[in-house]
Amino acid sequence: MALITFTSDFGLGDFYVPAVKARILSINPQLNVVDISHQIDPYDLAHAAFVLKSVYKEFPKGTVHLLAMNSTSANTDGYVGIKLDEHIFLGPNNGVLSLLSDVDPGIVVRFSEAHVRASTFPVKDVLAPIAAKVASGMDLHDFGSPLPQLKKMIPRQFKASRKQIIGHVIRVDNYGNLITNITRDVFEKLNPGKFSLEFGRESLQTLHQTYDNVEAGDCFAFFNSVDLLEIGINQGHGADLLGLRHDSPVFIHFDSPTA
Repeated sequence: MALITFTSDFGLGDFYVPAVKARILSINPQLNVVDISHQIDPYDLAHAAFVLKSVYKEFPKGTVHLLAMNSTSANTDGYVGIKLDEHIFLGPNNGVLSLLSDVDPGIVVRFSEAHVRASTFPVKDVLAPIAAKVASGMDLHDFGSPLPQLKKMIPRQFKASRKQIIGHVIRVDNYGNLITNITRDVFEKLNPGKFSLEFGRESLQTLHQTYDNVEAGDCFAFFNSVDLLEIGINQGHGADLLGLRHDSPVFIHFDSPTA
C-alpha cells in the first residue's frame, strides 16, 4: 500500500489536519496516510526539518512525504517536489526542504500554474492532490518543470579542530533533553581517547550508552539513535535545570596523548 507521511505545525485542535487527509483520500481511498507530527513549533522550519530528517529513512523507499510549513508566507517561492534518497518530498519552496540533507536532491520540480491555484489553504488545495497522485503512481514531472535549485537555508554548523569541537543545541525535546549538532563520526575521528565535555556549568569526561547509565538527577551524555550528541539529566528537565536552551553552546575539549 502506497504511503504518504504528513508533517505540519497545524496542531490537533482544528480542522486542518483532517481536511488535508480527506482531500488525499478523496482522490485515492487506498492510500495510507501516516502522521509524523503536527506539534511542530509554529513557523519553525528548522524544527520541522529536524523531525522529518530524523525519521524519513525508516519508511520504505518511494514514500511520499508531505511537509506543510509556512506555505502561505510571502517568503515561499512556489511549491516543489524533490527526490532524495529514493524518497519524495512535497512542500513550499521556502528553504525547509533544503534542511533535510547536506546533499542536493537528485530531482527538483517546481509545480506549474496548471496545478497551483490561489488558496488560503494551499496544503489542502495544492499539495494534497499532488501528493495523492504521486503516491498513486504519477511522476513528479507530470506536475511541473525542473528547477535548477531549491531555495536554501543554512543550518547552524559545528566547528571542529584537533583540539576541540564547538557545537550548539539544535533541539530541546519533550523531556527537556538537549540534542546538539555534534555528530558521532566527527567525534570518533578526532577523539584521542581523553576529552572533556562542557555544557553550562557542567563537565563530563565520559560518554554513556543510555539515560539510565547515571543516577536520577545526574547528567548524561551519549550519541542518540540519529548519531547526534544528546545531553540532559536523568528523570529531570535538563534544559531548565542546566539553564540551557536552543542554540546554547556545547564544547568538547580533547587532551592530546603525551609523547
